[in-house]
Amino acid sequence: MKSTNQITNQPIRTGTMFAVMLAGAFVAFLNQTLINVALPQIMDRLHISATTADWLTTIFMLVNGIVIPITAFLMGRFTTRQLYLTAMGLFTVGTLICAIAPNFSVILIGRVVQAAGAGILFPLITNVIFTIFPPGRRGFAMGIFGVAMNFAPAIGPTLSGWVVEYYSWRVLFFIIFPIALIDFLAAIFLTKNVSETSRPKLDVLGVILSTIGFGALLYGFAEVGPKGWGNPEILSMFIIGVICTALFVWRQWVTSHPILEFRIFRYRMFTLTTVINVLVTMAMFAGIILMPFYMQNVRGFSSLQSGLMLLPGGIIMGVMSPITGKLFDKFGAKWLTVVGMAITIVTSYALTRLQLNTTFSYVTAVYTARMFGMSIVMMPIFTAGLNELALSLNRYGTAMVNTLRMIAGAVGMAFFVSIMTNQAAAHTIEIATQQNILQTDTTRMMAAVRQATVIGINDAFLVATGLTIVGFLLSFFIRRTSPQEDTITNREKNSREDKPVSRLVAED
Repeated sequence: MKSTNQITNQPIRTGTMFAVMLAGAFVAFLNQTLINVALPQIMDRLHISATTADWLTTIFMLVNGIVIPITAFLMGRFTTRQLYLTAMGLFTVGTLICAIAPNFSVILIGRVVQAAGAGILFPLITNVIFTIFPPGRRGFAMGIFGVAMNFAPAIGPTLSGWVVEYYSWRVLFFIIFPIALIDFLAAIFLTKNVSETSRPKLDVLGVILSTIGFGALLYGFAEVGPKGWGNPEILSMFIIGVICTALFVWRQWVTSHPILEFRIFRYRMFTLTTVINVLVTMAMFAGIILMPFYMQNVRGFSSLQSGLMLLPGGIIMGVMSPITGKLFDKFGAKWLTVVGMAITIVTSYALTRLQLNTTFSYVTAVYTARMFGMSIVMMPIFTAGLNELALSLNRYGTAMVNTLRMIAGAVGMAFFVSIMTNQAAAHTIEIATQQNILQTDTTRMMAAVRQATVIGINDAFLVATGLTIVGFLLSFFIRRTSPQEDTITNREKNSREDKPVSRLVAED
């Protein structure tokens, strides 16, 4: 398939360009889950505490929280080629910095640079897909993109577990770096602009409010697990985050050049699918955070074995993504979402029955089936919501959904860890009282703690099951839609000087 530039009339090989972007997305998504398993070795080699090491994941999330909300502005201001090269360039440089870093501070800088690039990629590539593919083929294109988005993070823990067991943690970054570098060099020659650019004004106050608001909230949710909800620092972060986020939302409603366009929620299917997306994301993070904890902390499996348990689910999601995309193009999102949510409900409930002696094969089979159910849901609801938006609003839609998904992931992790921890503590007291276990009886008390932790995990999955039931009921209201007329950006055109500087329209 080719596109034609209306200014130069030069053909663009969109298939080749799409492949280059998918490769970049793959290594960026792979990078997200590699570091977690390697943290113990990094702590040992660099002589840092667990609290300090956790900043390698926290800072990545915080920078994403700053970058993603402004991607709509970036996509309106800069060309596709400029943005992709900048994003991959930053990610590649950040990866090299992490690989050769002599100390923790330098690694932290590398993670900041990595995150600045990675935060741009998902909204940018989604916007490219909706620009170069007609509505009838977007499902399949998003399904192919889903291979990178779902499969790469799933194989990360397994790859990381194998590497850190036999090699240095630095090898992880040296695996990613050459792939990212080759993709960047290929992008110099193969990526072109496929969108309309203009001279939008940057809402500086909005950027400041979003940075403080989202940053404080994400930090609070990231640190609430080890520090607790009553910690003064956590409470301060939540108060600051809520106030600044509320001011940010108000600012976006009154300004003529918003960073995030909240008026897109007037489109009913976009709003409905976004709500379902948030619920599914939170439920998904229940499995991502709780299952490794169960496998390693309760059952005593190694990080590699834990990664192998997660791997089949990632493979299933990767295989199913293009298949689901094809089905979406043919049948729409409604019944795919209904079936997928039904499977997710059953499998989430099955994980509320974990025991101290539950077999490895049972846990793997149920978790894999759960990921299968989610693979039927994720891309269809994402695509269905954006399909209702006019192409001129797509960049706002992708920025909004990705911002909310990121917050939902952070909330989900903190929420389910909190449920597990609080319920485990309560069940420990209950078990110790029932069995007359004294605090001095260390062996029996440790056994009680393990049993209580399993019950706490079961309780957390029960809440996750409830979230999926809500998503299941909402999925019956999904309707097939087509792009609606853009009645939002007219107010921007009438109130600011946005003179188009380049335009390229894709033709199928």
